[in-house]
Amino acid sequence: MDILHLTSDNFDDTISKGKVLVDFWADWCGPCKILAPIFEELAAELSGNVSIAKVDIDQETTLAARYSVMSIPTVILFTDGLESKRFVGVQPKETYLAAL
Repeated sequence: MDILHLTSDNFDDTISKGKVLVDFWADWCGPCKILAPIFEELAAELSGNVSIAKVDIDQETTLAARYSVMSIPTVILFTDGLESKRFVGVQPKETYLAAL
């Protein structure tokens, strides 16, 4: 499964059903670049079970503010539209898998 790129237009609809792991990131963020391959692996391994998505905070400042994203990367797990877990900073893949 491909990583979904979320915007204000599709965010609410995307997170409304099932589990969605969302990476709030920015192009200039070094730790975000470290996290990117981990998210690629998660997308491949969890295809069909969990949606893996990204939000570019420079493009979607409203979404970043709505979820009080103060540091990046911030990864939020949404379950049926509600935040169920939050990670700040790069975590090992196993940490995300354990939360799912």
